[in-house]
Amino acid sequence: MISRLRGTPVTWDAEGLVLDVNGVGYRLHATPSAIQQAQGATEVVLETHLHVREDALQLYGFADTGERALFEQLISVSGIGPKVALAIVSGYSPAELRRAIAREDSALFETIPGIGRKTAQRVVLELKDKVAPLVAVSGTGGEDTDGHVVARDALVELGYSAAEAEKRLADTDPSLPAAERVRQALRAA
Repeated sequence: MISRLRGTPVTWDAEGLVLDVNGVGYRLHATPSAIQQAQGATEVVLETHLHVREDALQLYGFADTGERALFEQLISVSGIGPKVALAIVSGYSPAELRRAIAREDSALFETIPGIGRKTAQRVVLELKDKVAPLVAVSGTGGEDTDGHVVARDALVELGYSAAEAEKRLADTDPSLPAAERVRQALRAA
């Protein structure tokens, strides 16, 4: 299995990039952070996952091992293929996604294009036992993330979609209490 590549980025677009490794060009479907890392770099190291299908070999590229590990957990969920898993990993940071799984917050997954309610619930259900112990040990599930959920839910109650609420909250100060974040999001409207 190919798990890491070091080479020169040749071309890139929104879908991925071509990485020249000793004269061989590898086409990688990549996360936005991996593509951003490759832009303008003379050499880049990317974590990879080789997905083997009956009719194709597809290589996926990630900026770090956290993205790749979450991607590999996601493709273990029934009904989640590599394209959907890449979309999920591309939508939020691995830490945010793990916290959402640990909190059983399927609404966060519904904000990702192509993810419906049933798929979001299945991801949370199948991964919560694998991810929750890791979140508890790392201590990344604190009050600020619960405040984020409260603020997002308040905006949803006010008529915003979950995706709009997430977008508006991204422009607010995460250190503020939930009520103040809601006020900031509404002022920016």
